[in-house]
Amino acid sequence: MRAKTGLLVYADNDVLDQLQRVRPAHLARTTGQSRARRRFVAVVSVRARIIAVAATSLLAAGCGMLDDPVKDRWEARTEFSSCGAVSLAQGEEMQKQAMREIVCLRRALKNGESAELKITYPTVEGDPIREYYRLTPQSRLEVYTDSTDDRYSDQKWSFAECYTPEWLAEISCAQ
Repeated sequence: MRAKTGLLVYADNDVLDQLQRVRPAHLARTTGQSRARRRFVAVVSVRARIIAVAATSLLAAGCGMLDDPVKDRWEARTEFSSCGAVSLAQGEEMQKQAMREIVCLRRALKNGESAELKITYPTVEGDPIREYYRLTPQSRLEVYTDSTDDRYSDQKWSFAECYTPEWLAEISCAQ
């Protein structure tokens, strides 16, 4: 060792290597673990952390998909009498294919009753969209839309309602 402007400089460049060699041996003595055992534990620990992060991510993603408040609301609803279910093909119009079902909803509106109607139709790409029309006893129209199978949407449920439904060419709420 020689002094140079107030700094200590080691003549032997292997000091750091020697310190690194001493430290693991020292740890092995104090912990009772060999170098191979410590490496094994470190590898297992890293793998366990990766698996835990992946599992947590998948669980969070899964919960996010399952935790849809509109879907939960739909599933917890009080069921009304059914006006049926209609499946439309590409390009088919509801007012032509679901005349009997629309008449059922109109009758319920006129009589102050409740009713439900399910309509399924494809997107341009062919993915199914399901809409559930609910007429409440208070003459309120609720429309639940299930887009979970539409690859090009947000893949969630949505909800709309109106208190004075207009029965135009299709079932809709006045804007």
